[in-house]
Amino acid sequence: MWNPTSSLSPLLRPVAVALTVTLALALSGCAGLRSVESDVSTFSKWPAQRKPSTFVFERLPSQQARPQQQARFELLARNALQKAGFTPAEEGKPADVTVQVGVRASRADRSPFDDPLWWRGGVYYSRSGRPVFFHGPMLMYQFDAPRYEREVAVLIRDQGDAEPLYEARAVNDGNTPGGDDLLEAMFQAALQDFPHTGINPRTVVIQLKK
Repeated sequence: MWNPTSSLSPLLRPVAVALTVTLALALSGCAGLRSVESDVSTFSKWPAQRKPSTFVFERLPSQQARPQQQARFELLARNALQKAGFTPAEEGKPADVTVQVGVRASRADRSPFDDPLWWRGGVYYSRSGRPVFFHGPMLMYQFDAPRYEREVAVLIRDQGDAEPLYEARAVNDGNTPGGDDLLEAMFQAALQDFPHTGINPRTVVIQLKK
């Protein structure tokens, strides 16, 4: 079988191999782009005989300062709440529970030394585009894309006495802060087991919409 790196000089072959592996990993990941995997933790005081009923969103003062952003997050969580059995309360009528939702995305820039392969040496291109060389028998390229830890949270309280009844969080990470489809899937993962709980954290996979 033809080897695409066979005609390259010995110096460039490791670079070609590294780029080939990177491309292969990128292509293999395409098959998993239609699902979202999250680590979910839930905590429940939901009464065993109580059925989900009507809800209304409640905003913290910090969330009230950004009404458009918070309205977007609430819209993404609404579908998950309805799948769990809740219905939005009619305007002007009391709701059975209040719901607070939140979204967080924290960026973490990666270092070339995070990769265990770097102990063998290579070349790393910094953000300025200047190459930084490491002595060793292996020449490699490092793509230093940032990583984001994404988290959504849901807190359900009794409307009457404000007692917390159910808390759920879903966490995952990736190369972007997360678009609407991804965040909506994370809300669904967070409420997938409502009103039950389970091992914390546990992996929940949600299929994205076609």
